Amino acid sequence: MEPLRPILFHPHIPSIEYIEQTILPDAYEVRTARSVSDLAQAIQRLGIRGAPALGCAGACGVALSALLSKAATFPEFLEQIRHDAHVLKNTRPTAVNLFYGIDHVLCTLEHARSIEEAKSKAVDAAQEIIEADRRTCHAIGKTGLSVIPDGARILTHCNAGALACAEWGTALGVIRSAHEAGKKISVFACETRPLLQGARLTTWELMRDGIEVTLITDSMAAVLMRKGEIDLVLVGADRIVSDAVFNKIGTYMHAVCAQAHNIPFYIAAPLSTFDEKSREADITIEERDPDEIRTVRGCITGPKDVPVWNPAFDATPVHLISGIITEYGIFSLPRDSDIIDQIRKGERTGGAVL
Repeated sequence: MEPLRPILFHPHIPSIEYIEQTILPDAYEVRTARSVSDLAQAIQRLGIRGAPALGCAGACGVALSALLSKAATFPEFLEQIRHDAHVLKNTRPTAVNLFYGIDHVLCTLEHARSIEEAKSKAVDAAQEIIEADRRTCHAIGKTGLSVIPDGARILTHCNAGALACAEWGTALGVIRSAHEAGKKISVFACETRPLLQGARLTTWELMRDGIEVTLITDSMAAVLMRKGEIDLVLVGADRIVSDAVFNKIGTYMHAVCAQAHNIPFYIAAPLSTFDEKSREADITIEERDPDEIRTVRGCITGPKDVPVWNPAFDATPVHLISGIITEYGIFSLPRDSDIIDQIRKGERTGGAVL
């Protein structure tokens, strides 16, 4: 089956094509962003979502801004691109990959000597981000094979699949790799309130690939653990800091329950998701529209004026995490901080790399 590629950059048009994720699984629709404003709106409404995918989108957005620029001078050109980069960064404050993708392309074009050179460098850098994410997700899948026993029953939360990346996925990338390797696995997908990314997206992806999946509500996970029907928990991440992992709201609850039942709890994420110089207290958690909780896909579920608290993410302390599956190996924090720092500097240490 053709792999899912939720973001495609077309510099010759220029435009960015993306799978509109808010309408899945009811409809599969590819939409087009022809401006930075289009792209920002798609990110804010979660038409494009998932930490690695946001990194790709941010990178392509900066390149799109460069290609669309009509600036007469290089300083004016840079001022415009920096403004558009700021707009994109303000769409989602928690996922670090968005900032990584934007800053990578921005830094690349800032070192150009002319507008035309900057446009060319921006396109190349954006396409490199997408290709690197594809390679990285496949590498994460390969790394994670060692923690997936044959016959494993895996609990996952939210969507860390191909729809959240350039291709293949992080947590679902590990699951896909295990399935491809011939391991007999099954998945329990939490629905992931309030926006049902698990129910709408994860189940759709896994069924599309012929991987056994059962949908449950978020509150059913602990009962399955107590009954001995979960062998491990595997989720993605939006930002990994020195003392915690930020992921979709509800992740912390599953981690606490997993520890109470002696079940391994793994994170699957690329190294670009690490922000190990920061701590949990440094991070702003995005709070979203109260109507995401007052309603479910247009149906009213609570009084229209009831107060709502709607954080998009929560933080899971690192002591609850069995390991972080990356493209370079399986790490834990803070124990492996030095290894991660060395890899960032381009060094390769024994046993830490694939």
